[in-house]
Amino acid sequence: MPAAKTPQDSFVQTTELVLPNDTNTLGNMMGGRMMHLMDIVAAMSAQKHCGRVVVTASADHISFRKQIKLGMAVTLQAKVTRAFNSSMEVHVTACAEDLLMQQSFKSNDAYFTFVAVDQMGRPIDVPAVEPETEEERRHYDGALRRRQLRLILAGRMKPDEATELRSIFDIEQED
Repeated sequence: MPAAKTPQDSFVQTTELVLPNDTNTLGNMMGGRMMHLMDIVAAMSAQKHCGRVVVTASADHISFRKQIKLGMAVTLQAKVTRAFNSSMEVHVTACAEDLLMQQSFKSNDAYFTFVAVDQMGRPIDVPAVEPETEEERRHYDGALRRRQLRLILAGRMKPDEATELRSIFDIEQED
């Protein structure tokens, strides 16, 4: 098993300028373009964590808080929150900045899951994650619940097998 890494070891940041081709007819950045950029930065973070080729397994809880206008800068940050065998959950945040008004705001965040693969495309083990800060521990602890929910929604886990979600599904534990 590869040596554990911290979330900071996988930190990636990039900034993009919102150009006309990135916007809809109202002059706002298109959601699909934002998801594309988020997927790229998340993949870079996952690859940085494991040193392997990764493939996107899921993208969930993508929130859109506020419109991003033509000409604004968008800074995306990503880091791995937790690893499970061959998969990694990556949290991505996006902040937009009006460069002329010098005002910025958080516009988006999401969780992506990636699977590391070998040269034949088969899943391969990845390093564990060792959170260091309180925020990193919060993301780490929540990752198992989010993973179990993703597996249930995908039909790959039964609700009664989701140990972290028993209270949501009102499942009684046996003694």
